[in-house]
Amino acid sequence: MFKKSLILIYAVILSLVIGGCNDEEPIKEEVIQHNWNESPLFKSGSYTMIGEEGRLGFIYDDSEVVKFYPDKVQKYMWHFWGNEDELIGDFKVLGTHENSDEEITIVPTIGNSFPSPNNGADQHFPTNMMLPKSGMWKLDAYIGDEIFGSVYVKVHKK
Repeated sequence: MFKKSLILIYAVILSLVIGGCNDEEPIKEEVIQHNWNESPLFKSGSYTMIGEEGRLGFIYDDSEVVKFYPDKVQKYMWHFWGNEDELIGDFKVLGTHENSDEEITIVPTIGNSFPSPNNGADQHFPTNMMLPKSGMWKLDAYIGDEIFGSVYVKVHKK
């Protein structure tokens, strides 16, 4: 009886030791965020946009006129490509700075009931955007309750 109890105790201790060993280090969000790159530019119709070609983007050509600077409000026209079902719903944009986990509202909810094509895209939304500090930003675009995609932009120093 003593031998069976001893074996059981060793088995439990061995299970705890093996279960506690993990060679993999968790990937920290800060490391991922520091590797952010600005989204590519692409052409749609007669406009240059930033984002993911064939999915989402907004008119932006990296010229001095449209560049992001801290606290500078600018007009940007968002464009989306997709099927009608995924393009119906309220639109909003949440932003995250590369050195923060906090999401802030960049574009408050804009109501929408049906797609409105423009500049070769299946849907568009005119917006005013302002980002509060320099560095890289991830802009998450939502249509309805679902994230449609993300655009990475650089906010230049004043």
